[in-house]
This record gives sequence, C-alpha cells and structure tokens, in this order.
Amino acid sequence: MSADTHTKWTGRVLIRCGEMQRVSRFAQQLWERWLTFLNHLQDDPKVAQLMRTRFGQYLSARPFLALTVLLFSAMAALPVGLFLMFAIVTVVISVVGFVFFEVFLLFVGGVTLLSVLAGIALFSLLVSVVVNALLFAIPNLLKRPHQTKEKQRGDETATPEEAQ
Repeated sequence: MSADTHTKWTGRVLIRCGEMQRVSRFAQQLWERWLTFLNHLQDDPKVAQLMRTRFGQYLSARPFLALTVLLFSAMAALPVGLFLMFAIVTVVISVVGFVFFEVFLLFVGGVTLLSVLAGIALFSLLVSVVVNALLFAIPNLLKRPHQTKEKQRGDETATPEEAQ
C-alpha cells in the first residue's frame, strides 16, 4: 500500500470512530433519559396503584408481555382515536343534516298548509257567494210566478167584465 492510500484509509477509520463515539454518546444520553422517564413513571401514584393490582403484578412478573401490552396500547391509540373522531364527525353531520332535513320538511309542510288554507278560504268564499245569491234569488223567483199568476187571473177576470 502506498502512503497516500494508507492515510486516506486511516482517515476514514478515524472519521467513523468519531461518528461511533458521537452515536454512543447519543445512545448513552438516550438511555439515561429513558431510565429517568421509567423512574418518573414508577413514582407516579396512578402507576403504583396499577402495579399493586393482580394485573400489574402479573405484568411485572412477565416483562415481555408487559412490553407487548405497552406497544399494543401505544399503537392502538391512533386507530382508536381516528375511529372515535370519525364517529363524532359522523354524528355531528347526521345531527346537522337531520336539522336541515327537518327544517326543509317543516317548510314544505308550512307551504302546503298555507296553500290548503288559501284553497279552503277561496272555496268558502265561493260557496258563501253562491248560497247568498240563492238565498236572495229563490224567494224572489218564488214570488214572481205567484205574482204573474195573480196578474194573469186579474187580467182574465177583468177582461170578461169589461167585455160585458
């Protein structure tokens, strides 16, 4: 190997070693934060109360199962949250749609009622005019033939006397 190739190769190894040291420092900081978080969780009274239950004791005796339950709970939160959001939005849209549909039905019913009442009013007016016309016309018609017969009789009786 030449000196240039050896220097380049050594430089790459040193760069990678430096990166690994940074990664290992980052991993060590991450591990310390994780331990701090776990200690904080264990000091929480709600977690302590859960750990005193039979289920908590069962999970503390089986760490793999506890990790599985934790991962499932964390991963199921998003789909369950999305489903609940979908359900709430659907219910709200249904309620709003029902209100608009109900208002539309009330509007159509009100217009129909107004039309029917206007028709009844016109029909009542027409029937009233016809009945009033008949109430005045029928007695006059009944009087006229009687008066015309009396005039005819009077004319007939008056004519023979005049003829004599």
